[in-house]
Amino acid sequence: MTIIQHIYWVFAAASALVLVGIASSVIARRFGAPLLLVFLVIGMLAGADGPGGIAFDDYSGAYELGSLALAIILFDGGLRTRFATVRRVLAPTMLLATVGVLLSAILTGFAASWLLQLDSMTGFLVGAVVASTDAAAVLFLLRAGGLQLRERVGATLEIESSANDPAAILLTMLLVQYVTSPAGLSPLALVQEFVVEFGIGGIAGVIGGGAIARGLNRLQLDHALSALFALAAAVLVFGITGQLHGSGFLAVYVAGLMVGNRVSGGLTNLLGTLDAATWLCQIAMFLVLGLLASPRLLLESLLPALGVAAFLMFVGRPLAVVACLAPLRRYGKREIAFISWIGLRGAVGIFLASIPMLAQLPHAQLVFNVAFVVVLVSLLVQGWTLGLAARLFDVALPHRERAVRRVELDLPGSLERELVGYPVAAEARILGGASLPGWAQLTMVVRGGEILTTAEADSLMPGDYAYLLAPPGRVYRLDWLFAPPEEASEAERELFGEFSLDADVRLGDVADFYGLPVRPKDAPLTLAEHFARRFEHTIEVGDRVRLGPVTLVARELSDEGVAKVGFKIESFGKALARPARLVDGVARLLGRR
Repeated sequence: MTIIQHIYWVFAAASALVLVGIASSVIARRFGAPLLLVFLVIGMLAGADGPGGIAFDDYSGAYELGSLALAIILFDGGLRTRFATVRRVLAPTMLLATVGVLLSAILTGFAASWLLQLDSMTGFLVGAVVASTDAAAVLFLLRAGGLQLRERVGATLEIESSANDPAAILLTMLLVQYVTSPAGLSPLALVQEFVVEFGIGGIAGVIGGGAIARGLNRLQLDHALSALFALAAAVLVFGITGQLHGSGFLAVYVAGLMVGNRVSGGLTNLLGTLDAATWLCQIAMFLVLGLLASPRLLLESLLPALGVAAFLMFVGRPLAVVACLAPLRRYGKREIAFISWIGLRGAVGIFLASIPMLAQLPHAQLVFNVAFVVVLVSLLVQGWTLGLAARLFDVALPHRERAVRRVELDLPGSLERELVGYPVAAEARILGGASLPGWAQLTMVVRGGEILTTAEADSLMPGDYAYLLAPPGRVYRLDWLFAPPEEASEAERELFGEFSLDADVRLGDVADFYGLPVRPKDAPLTLAEHFARRFEHTIEVGDRVRLGPVTLVARELSDEGVAKVGFKIESFGKALARPARLVDGVARLLGRR
């Protein structure tokens, strides 16, 4: 085979693996399997021990590819994170991303030393390799599952999983350096090197991110060129920071954070264009790391590796999370338990395991095999139970994200408004008398292929396409206005109940009258405040709160939240135990529709 033919074969084989993975993902979704696991398994099947028979052991090439891919993934993660979100959970996420990673590495290192019969330093190296959670795995599984977590929990997981990669990478590299030349690097020098690399990485990220944002704002590039400019500049920041002996991975994440919060327009288009690049990076990482794995070698250390995975999931990660979050007293027990469980490991762990292979350390192959098994187990067990855990620990908002046909367009030069378009469904609420919120402005209507102004359109009609100006953070609150109605009057009564209450009624008054179970701290809240706490800023018409035999249903919304609450009695029992008070209460609290 000539060199040219070999190149053609490599291109064809790589493309075929990606296509097979994408096709397999359709099947995987039906079973709720983590999609990234599919690409990892396909890589293994295509490897030397699988049916594909591809002999691949280029750890140097895998490290270079993984570094580039991880830098782009972290940059994309920073782009999607708001400063406001960071400020709310800055202290806990920074603790988890630094102290939490260190504690997980130390605890897992002790377990690995005992289970694998390794010296303590090699055991700690194993712990460092698997200490960080994987942003790609965490964020993808949350989106793919349609889960909406409570804001504090979701923000903590999102930022921690993006910010702890640099800490784990730096810790692994320092341990490898210590193992290769223990006389030249004391424990104190390790700490100093950690601080210096983090400091340089953070400063480089702020400076580089500010420069990228300024360039995007001033150059007014085409959408595709803007994305290419941002990617190239981010990789430049990554490379320069590494040359300055800083953490390039921290730098690109901070740079993404700066760009995502400072560009004056076009962020939605930038993110949309970068989605393909980020997906390609994730797929490439998992396929290549799957090719590096040898199932035959994995089986040789399978049992102790499973022990390490179990210890990390049930002991190491939970203890580290509790140590970081419990003293803050801002997180409940259920929230801490969920964050402890959703510590998914992904490609980062396998990528880090290639560093000892490159350094040709003793037991390097064992470290790689253990890391691979830990990632597989984490994706299988934690990835498959993410939705169940969210419901069990009551950290998921009661409704899932709805697939609404919505088109969003950034307006260059404006951070406060974007153009959003909806198809107007027949009998949609917007056609039945419901009005637009004050912060949304109808700008034009497309009807029968013609563009009409609001004056020309007069009013919306079924089949129209309505385009509105709205703040980016509130766009989702328009979805219910344009969706098809649930049903006619009978179905509406079934959904909302026979009565409705003003949302300013106190929950305690309703609970006292009907004998409903309400926590003392919730009793002073109005119904609107109770819904706001339960659903935070994602309330939609039809959202429900169960209180014993009664279900409260969000019936009407205002700019501030719930305006009217449907009152549906599921089971009479205590509710009808006091008929005289029932009659009086209907007159006092309830209003017939």
